[in-house]
Amino acid sequence: MKLPLEPPPFEELFAEVIQSGEYMELSERFYGNVPKKYLHWDQLRHRQIPDGLTLRQWWHFIKIQRVAASKKVTLPDKQGNLFSYNMTESISQVLHGIDMESGGSIQIEDKSIGPHTRHRYLVRSLIEEAITSSQIEGASTTRLVAKNLIQTGRKPRDRSEEMILNNYRAMESIRELKNEPLTQELVFNIHEIITRGTLDEPTAAGRFRKESEDINVYWSEEEDTLVHVPPPALEVPWRMKKMCEFANGEDGSGFIHPVIRSIILHFWLAYDHPFFDGNGRTARALFYWSMLHHGYWLFEFISISEIILKGKTQYVKAFLYTETDGNDLNYFIIYHLCVIRRAIRTLHDYIDRRTGELKELESQIKSLALLNHRQRDLVGSALKHPNRDYTVRGHQTVHNVVYQTSRTDLLELVELGLFEKRKRRRSWIFKPVADLEEALGNL
Repeated sequence: MKLPLEPPPFEELFAEVIQSGEYMELSERFYGNVPKKYLHWDQLRHRQIPDGLTLRQWWHFIKIQRVAASKKVTLPDKQGNLFSYNMTESISQVLHGIDMESGGSIQIEDKSIGPHTRHRYLVRSLIEEAITSSQIEGASTTRLVAKNLIQTGRKPRDRSEEMILNNYRAMESIRELKNEPLTQELVFNIHEIITRGTLDEPTAAGRFRKESEDINVYWSEEEDTLVHVPPPALEVPWRMKKMCEFANGEDGSGFIHPVIRSIILHFWLAYDHPFFDGNGRTARALFYWSMLHHGYWLFEFISISEIILKGKTQYVKAFLYTETDGNDLNYFIIYHLCVIRRAIRTLHDYIDRRTGELKELESQIKSLALLNHRQRDLVGSALKHPNRDYTVRGHQTVHNVVYQTSRTDLLELVELGLFEKRKRRRSWIFKPVADLEEALGNL
């Protein structure tokens, strides 16, 4: 990845425009050529320059406009300069859409979608976020193997599987902690869950990095490309305190839209890099905590890392654009809002597809009416995946039932001649019969 070109110093640009003796004329030319997109200098220099302006003059007036509308937050950079953002019209529009969609427009209450299906959506999102957040940080396990790991409850075989299982447990924990205020102890707890059993130095889980562990952040595909130097380890404790105050709205910064606050929290932890490892996963986990803490229930069901993974370069550039342009958080905010919108659309598509599948299955296979909803889901899965193995523990996890209920479900399917069971070590494995469709027709 090529690093973005830093903008010229604002003081230089201001002096040039003043010395031109044409400030008012240049200003009038600019206001007829304001870019619609929020572009960084590295992007703007490739655009067609308006008539009567130089690139540097154009950038000068863009910065004047942005700075005048900006609001500072209490996050300081390494030199003590504060980060800032401004509420553009496009940001306000996207936030309004998120507010509306997160308040109940998704038809999870459709009569065809009961509590069991709602839980299935939840488990799917937890698994997807656990897998993709880990893959962003280098986990190499395939999606199929990772889903099997979580659904069957087996022990991880390697570090990649351990990372994914840890992420899943952390996301489950966040759902339990969403009503708690953010504290250093809570952040440590999340980090410890995320990194348990995956660090070269096991004692680094759930504690700040030490002075001897000061780290630089490199672009993962090009280890020689330095993309971020975090603040010194000695500053991390007081920076964490300020971050928690910001997250809890106790920093005196006034009202900040909850989604914006959550996005800045994501950026803040990633910028500070308070831990020796696991910072990215912890930052994304804190974003979820903040969204759920502020009542955005929809975020129990979406995966932002699924979207980030598909365009990791843009994720890194959003950080770099902010750091190289006067601590302007809008680059990261706009990127993150785009990720959220795509994640919500992905959930809508999944719900529509899943609802259609359920309705089609129920209409085509009348015999499924003899089974309970969990067994119908299991048989529906078996029809699509005839070679898949099923376990009591996995069925229990997917449907959030007690062990005995899960065991009874599977044994009844065996008695009906729909599944077979066999022993693997100390556990029973259940597999659909070879002629499942015919067996269903004979019920």
